[in-house]
Amino acid sequence: MSDVRELAHTAKQAARILRRCTPEQKNDALKAIAYALEQERDTLFEANQRDVLQAQKNSAPPHRIDRLTLHEARLQEIIKGVHHVAALQDPVGECMEQIDHANGMRIEKVRVPFGVIAIIYEARPNVTVDAAVLALKSGNAVVLRGGTEAQKTNKALIQTMRRALQNTSVPSEAIQFVDDPDRKSIDALLGLRGLVDLAIPRGGAALIKRVVETARVPVIETGVGNCHIYIDRFANPEMAIAIVHNAKCSRPSVCNAAETLLLHRACMDTILPQILSDLTAAQVELRLCNVSYDRFIEKFKAIKRATESDYREEFLDDILAVRVVNSMAEAIAHIETYGTNHSEAIVTEDSERADFFLANVDAAAVYHNASTRFTDGFEFGFGAEIGISTQKMHARGPMGLRELTSYQYQIHGQGQTRL
Repeated sequence: MSDVRELAHTAKQAARILRRCTPEQKNDALKAIAYALEQERDTLFEANQRDVLQAQKNSAPPHRIDRLTLHEARLQEIIKGVHHVAALQDPVGECMEQIDHANGMRIEKVRVPFGVIAIIYEARPNVTVDAAVLALKSGNAVVLRGGTEAQKTNKALIQTMRRALQNTSVPSEAIQFVDDPDRKSIDALLGLRGLVDLAIPRGGAALIKRVVETARVPVIETGVGNCHIYIDRFANPEMAIAIVHNAKCSRPSVCNAAETLLLHRACMDTILPQILSDLTAAQVELRLCNVSYDRFIEKFKAIKRATESDYREEFLDDILAVRVVNSMAEAIAHIETYGTNHSEAIVTEDSERADFFLANVDAAAVYHNASTRFTDGFEFGFGAEIGISTQKMHARGPMGLRELTSYQYQIHGQGQTRL
């Protein structure tokens, strides 16, 4: 895969130029990208339609087609994200910490770009733009390897962005695209120590596992989202219904959607029937634990009995597993067993119980009386996100500009020498 090596080498050279660009020059480049995406919308939609039609011919599941589809509203959301990133403070050069040495030296811990970041992802066209603009703003060149289902869309997006950069101070070579559909191209990219400074996978469990186990370069693991909503015995019923509906139904195909509902036994005959009615009307397939299934099968004929594997599943679809628990401790134990350290939520009016849940659930984002759907870089004020990290080293949760920088120590002296 010598072509992949050449792409990374070109990106490395571009990264050296990009590192010297001012915040104003990088912002001008991002605004040029936003303008070009708007102007070339018809070309982008045409390329995406070809990808969607091919995916339909290949009988791709609905959630994959949903993720693949680029329409006007999503394009506007992408463009809005580009402008938002341009408006954010540039993290490069920020002094994170200052130490005044006893001998008079000033030691500063300063944010710097990684250099070259490889992004390996599946059929999400928005990732192509989000990854590129976040990388550029944080001073990094990027090598993109998207899913083969979105090949035409990604190529059109990258060509548009690179053309936009040609009249700016940011080199167009700072965005590179691996268009080889062979999975060996991923392995080749992940083996380029010295050229690729960081790899970030975005996608399903199989892709993430492959990247983590194959890479010879540093990796930030973005995780699968098996997210839970726990309805506590002191929950407000109306709030619980609204949060569960939003977490499951607003966009089922994304990683921050709820996949399992945990509900305290005290709420089984009060809140649960209302939730089942609401989700049934929304055409959500419900898979209930034995206790709740036996209680409600006569009233809700379409419900199914859950299997143990259902609680491990990231459905990414209009499907929700349900389990009644006897205590908060049992709910937390369930999350510890089946969760993926992504996003978890409790609905309760008892602040002490909420604090206990937040302190004892191991996840990147933990919510009290709010939907898990807010685990998102744009919602957190990052403009866009490069992914949602479920690991604990370097970055955790939605990763924006700061998470795409490393740091170096810059020491200012007046001729000091060490004894």
